[in-house]
Amino acid sequence: MKFRFTIGRKIGLGFGIILVLFIVASLLTNITLTDSRQKTDQVTEIYNPSVSSLKEFNYLLSRSKLLITKWFYVQTGDDAADKKDLRNLIKFDYPKLKEKIKKYSVNWNAQEQKSINDILTKTEQMFTSYQDDVMSQLNSFDTYDDAGVKFVVQLPFEELNTKSQVICDSLDILTERQATNAKENSTEMLHSFSFLQKIVIWLGIILVFGGILIAVFTVRTIVQPIHQLKKILLMMGKGVLPQERIKDRNDEIGEMSIALNGLVDGMARTTEFAREVGAGNFISYYQPLSNEDTLGAALLKMREDLRENERILEAKVIERTEQVVRQKEEIETQNQELEILYKHVTDSIKYAKRIQEAILPPDSLVKKLLPNSFVLYKPKDIVSGDFYWIDEKDDKTMFAAVDCTGHGVPGAFMSIVGYNLLKHVVNNNNFTMPSLILDRLNDGVSETLHHGHEEAQAKDGMDLSFCTIDFKNLELQYAGAYNPLYIIRNGELLQTKADKFPIGLFLGEEKKRFTNHVIPLQKDDCVYIFSDGYADQFGGSNGKKFMAKHFRDLLLSVCEKPIELQKEILNNTIEEWRGQLDQVDDILVIGVKI
Repeated sequence: MKFRFTIGRKIGLGFGIILVLFIVASLLTNITLTDSRQKTDQVTEIYNPSVSSLKEFNYLLSRSKLLITKWFYVQTGDDAADKKDLRNLIKFDYPKLKEKIKKYSVNWNAQEQKSINDILTKTEQMFTSYQDDVMSQLNSFDTYDDAGVKFVVQLPFEELNTKSQVICDSLDILTERQATNAKENSTEMLHSFSFLQKIVIWLGIILVFGGILIAVFTVRTIVQPIHQLKKILLMMGKGVLPQERIKDRNDEIGEMSIALNGLVDGMARTTEFAREVGAGNFISYYQPLSNEDTLGAALLKMREDLRENERILEAKVIERTEQVVRQKEEIETQNQELEILYKHVTDSIKYAKRIQEAILPPDSLVKKLLPNSFVLYKPKDIVSGDFYWIDEKDDKTMFAAVDCTGHGVPGAFMSIVGYNLLKHVVNNNNFTMPSLILDRLNDGVSETLHHGHEEAQAKDGMDLSFCTIDFKNLELQYAGAYNPLYIIRNGELLQTKADKFPIGLFLGEEKKRFTNHVIPLQKDDCVYIFSDGYADQFGGSNGKKFMAKHFRDLLLSVCEKPIELQKEILNNTIEEWRGQLDQVDDILVIGVKI
């Protein structure tokens, strides 16, 4: 058989040459990439994670220092969030991070391993000192007030700060070493890639020239004959059926020409059939190219499916239209019912507000019994859980600021219960001593709310400050449940602390008795009682609480001003502090100038 240099052989020869060049390029590239991959693995799996873990360790130390400082300086209970965070940091966060660092340090040199082991040892010693010297000592509100405990903790606390700084400095040095190692390996990796780039450039040049030679060899025997085929295929790719036909040839291109001509004729028939089906003519005739013509069979199946889908869609449109109409009517009915319900609820709460305001002392009574005074009363919601009370007995003026559990409607219910019980205690007893009044009020709230019954132990109660003033003898008696008394005299704020238990909330414990404080008064003294809503309001540039210290400083700054101006300043200050934030609790402040 005579040898035939067909198009396939021509293309095979060209691709064979290109394949040889590609194999050479691949071998050189693989060698270079293997070396680069080793360096990359060192950077991504050892040095970079090491640096990241050490930085995380540095952040953990800084956070522990901040938390132990807050533990030392900020007086909180043992269950405070910051104290829980410090315990979790020592118990969970540090061991977990330690294991991660140990895993990475296996690949470090001996000096670096010795350095991290020394840092971890010092850190564990420091955390042990945290627990033994500070956390175990300052473990309750009372320990902060104990000067002896504060003195014992002061020196270890200051030494811990020094130790923490030493550990952080050593950690910074070790972190810098790991970062340097990562940088050096990255530099070596870049050199490898630079070498690979040169290889690729040279091989690319060779491939270009080889490709030119192969192109020159094959262009006249392959490219020109198939140019016409390409033109027709491009037109068909754009959806245009060509009008011209390719002449027959006695080679592979000729065979392709026959097939392409048949394809063009078939596409023309298919286009016409699709146009008829799209127009809704589901009985139009179409003959597939052959029994194996999957496209033709799919078109015939599509015609039948479209016919059935059209019928189903018409039925569904009718059904869905009816459903939408029914749903629209139901939604409109529900919206009307919700609007009516909302109006009823709002009207009820507004009526409850009028009832609550009716039980509060009128301004005329306040001015009569406490002529030089103000009441700043700002409910959080329509109704309030705070209320104020004032009365006169045996030539003595009694007044109280009461903060009931909750706010809004629940708080308002509690305030009405508290007001009636307080009025009942005062009217049905012949004493004016605040502590006795609070003891009787405590008994009344516990009995009313069934405290002590295991099946109904609700956490309902009241915090309050109660004062009795004898203006003739310039004497003040005070008793309080959580809420203290402030007296400002000669530019100095004198605080009388309240008992640290509320009215009516014992949950099975033995009931305690309130302490009575007797305080001589002087002319121009300013007396303040209040709920915790003012100090607990969030606001300012950082969205933090106003805080009790800030409140005391504010009172010191306004105490010399007229009493009504004091109220205006207090109101404007808390509103500016709140800004766009919501009021978080009811606010009540009572001020009296002697």
